[in-house]
Amino acid sequence: MNQQLLNAEELGIKLEVAVNLRIWEASPVIKHQLEVDRIRDSIKKSEKDEKTCECIDIADIYVQFADGSLKRPDVSIFCELPKEMEEATKSVPEAVIEVLSKKYEAKDLEISPPIYLANGVKDVVVFNPYTMEVFHFRSGEKREMMSPVEIELECGCRCTV
Repeated sequence: MNQQLLNAEELGIKLEVAVNLRIWEASPVIKHQLEVDRIRDSIKKSEKDEKTCECIDIADIYVQFADGSLKRPDVSIFCELPKEMEEATKSVPEAVIEVLSKKYEAKDLEISPPIYLANGVKDVVVFNPYTMEVFHFRSGEKREMMSPVEIELECGCRCTV
């Protein structure tokens, strides 16, 4: 699998494994990356919360989940820096933010959120930059909002989507 990942990177393709389903995705367009950067710039420790989360946000890294899924969230938020620096992290992000890509709506809205939640991610946020819709998933809960909106995450961080 590691060689497939390296080959995919060289071709400008993102490879993910959702349980046993392999998903190939073209590299994101500029609009997508600008939205990711804007959201990352907004991530801060909540002023209301006294939790010790460091609110470390990392873009587009491989996360290896316990169920075998290998995902590349647009933004992963951790309370502390993952230990793995040269390979897929096995640390579960506290929150994940996905910016919807055209032609990959099913992956971003239907396939990924249940996988993230089942593997311990507390907040999953999906932003559609074409309609300005924001979907916020938590265990047993789905909220729909319109951007711009500030979201308080369970870990004690906040972001504006």
